[in-house]
Amino acid sequence: MSQPEREKVKLLHRLRKLRGQLDAVERSLAGDEDCSGQLMLLAAVHGGVNGLMGEILEDHIRFHLTDGAKERIAPELAEDLIELIRAYVK
Repeated sequence: MSQPEREKVKLLHRLRKLRGQLDAVERSLAGDEDCSGQLMLLAAVHGGVNGLMGEILEDHIRFHLTDGAKERIAPELAEDLIELIRAYVK
C-alpha cells in the first residue's frame, strides 16, 4: 500500500470514529441525558474534527506546497506552518 493510500485509510478511520462520536451525541440528546455528559461528548467531537482538519492541512502542506508543487515553499517554512496549525487546532 502506497503512502498516500495509507494516509487515506488513516483519515477514513478518523472520520468513522467521528461519526460514532456524533451518534453518541445524538443518543444522549434523544435520551434526555444530563448536560455535562453531552458537553463532554461534544468536546470529544470538537477535538476529533480539529485533529482531522490538522491532518488534512498537514498533508496539503507536505504534498501540495513542497514536494513537486508548482509554487514550492521552503521545507523549513512548511514545518513552521505545520507546527502553527497543530498549536491552533489543539
